[in-house]
Amino acid sequence: MIEEFFSGFALLIAYFVVFALCALLLRKLVKVPSELFRKTLHLIALGSLLVWVYAFRTWWVSALAALVFIVLVFPALALAERIKGYSKLLTERKQGEIKSSLVIVFGMFGLMIALCWGWLGDKGLVLACVFAWGFGDGAAALVGKRFGRHVLEGRMIEGRKSVEGSLAMLAVSFVSVITVLLLRGGLQWYGYVPIAAIAAVVCTVVELYTLKGFDTITCPFAAAAVIIPLVQVWGTSAR
Repeated sequence: MIEEFFSGFALLIAYFVVFALCALLLRKLVKVPSELFRKTLHLIALGSLLVWVYAFRTWWVSALAALVFIVLVFPALALAERIKGYSKLLTERKQGEIKSSLVIVFGMFGLMIALCWGWLGDKGLVLACVFAWGFGDGAAALVGKRFGRHVLEGRMIEGRKSVEGSLAMLAVSFVSVITVLLLRGGLQWYGYVPIAAIAAVVCTVVELYTLKGFDTITCPFAAAAVIIPLVQVWGTSAR
């Protein structure tokens, strides 16, 4: 167990060091729009889920690694906040945003690992539920910023969101889920499209009406509430 933890954790650290340095170097050398750089960091965090799932053999060791990662990195970020230009470099919208995102994202990873891998014994569902939110949310932000022309407004909608951004999330969420499910296998042939479509619609609607940026939590668990029962109905467990 100890060997598994340290070998997997070393891969995690290596992953973040390499990709974070590449992102920062790119920002230093090329004029990258702030929103694009934010979503680059978002994708780096999202991509690390592959390491959490496949660098560990045991679900609870992986979930424990997520907790340890938060405990170690949180104080490091707190110290880094004292460095002049830190907030601008990482394109924080408000002070402490990166720290709070760290806790929320990797805490969500740990919970999803415990639910899908620990309880159901299915690594693929971890990826499907999280990617349903992650890639779609990134697409919504980039497309909405660049091409958003038709504004969605309402009492329960926070800020300015666009039809174009929501459609981008719908499409990318669908592609993300169906790709994971196809690679996972274990479903009846007619189950892939409806599961991906329903999950994409649910994630898009939940993201639209989630306040204060908590879609990081609400969307993956909303996806899980759809994907898990439908996978149980239309397929068999795939590990």
